[in-house]
Amino acid sequence: MKKSILGLLALLAVCSCGHESQENGAKAPTRVKTQIVAPAFSDDAQTYVGIVEEQEGTAVSFTGMGVVKRMLVNEGQAVSRGQLIAEMDDTQARNLLSGAEAQMTQANDALERYKMLHDNGSLPEVQWVEIQSKVAQARSQYEVARKNLADCRLEAPVSGIVGRKLVGAGETAMPSQAVVTILDISSVKVKVAIPEAEISSITPSTPSSISVEAAQKQVSGGRIEKGVQADAITHTYDVRIHVANADRKLLPGMVASVRLLTEGSHAITRKSLPVTAVQKAADGSLFVWTVAADSTAHRSKISIGKTHNNQVAVSEGLDIGQRVVTEGYQKLSEGTKVVF
Repeated sequence: MKKSILGLLALLAVCSCGHESQENGAKAPTRVKTQIVAPAFSDDAQTYVGIVEEQEGTAVSFTGMGVVKRMLVNEGQAVSRGQLIAEMDDTQARNLLSGAEAQMTQANDALERYKMLHDNGSLPEVQWVEIQSKVAQARSQYEVARKNLADCRLEAPVSGIVGRKLVGAGETAMPSQAVVTILDISSVKVKVAIPEAEISSITPSTPSSISVEAAQKQVSGGRIEKGVQADAITHTYDVRIHVANADRKLLPGMVASVRLLTEGSHAITRKSLPVTAVQKAADGSLFVWTVAADSTAHRSKISIGKTHNNQVAVSEGLDIGQRVVTEGYQKLSEGTKVVF
């Protein structure tokens, strides 16, 4: 019994010494993620909102009036030059062609019969000329009837995509009434309204950067067409920037963000950090946790500028090369040892 008591006391003594040793030992550093403040180069280019437009738009229509029998294309469909787009009811056109063929056959038969008389000198010259005129007239009517039949088929005059389908099967198409519009988007234009105070700084070769979120695409703009007539209400001038569109992802009507590096713009250097690294103190001031040379964390007050793509520009309070805590700052207090 005595030995058991002594063993228990020895065990308690060992535990007590271990606990005391843990309390007296140094606290483990806090693990964090950090980022070095580096320069971010950008420019003070002007930013505008633009609209994507087709390079060319063609309204396709029948030349005559009639009921549309078939529509063979849909909006957004790619078409090639010469492809059949729609057909009109051609019953009347076929009947007219048949009549014109019969009249031309009859006129040609008469011409053959009277030719022998003319060659023998038995036919007056006046009557021979009249017969030739009737043959020419019959041939002309036949050609018109044949063209009218051909015009019942509407073919694409250019290649592109169908923008709008304005007439459906069963509807009556009028002469020169647009049935579909065909858009050339192998290249596009981005239209931007420029205030009159800024239009003079834009030239046909002004560099531009265009971002279209709907197409998830960012491209460099090409040649610029500058309008010369201002809008009477907004006092802005339209400029159109040519943009290559080989993959046809840019579609008419999409909204674009346009940056123009106009004359007088220049490159500038900014410091930026992730937005999540910036904290707000009780007094409303902003700060970040910076790491000193001895691996201790300290609060550093900062001033910020614009935010872009989850990055915020830092205007005051940090120097290039400083290390800033970006994750794990919730566990920090002034002077906390950190490891990264």
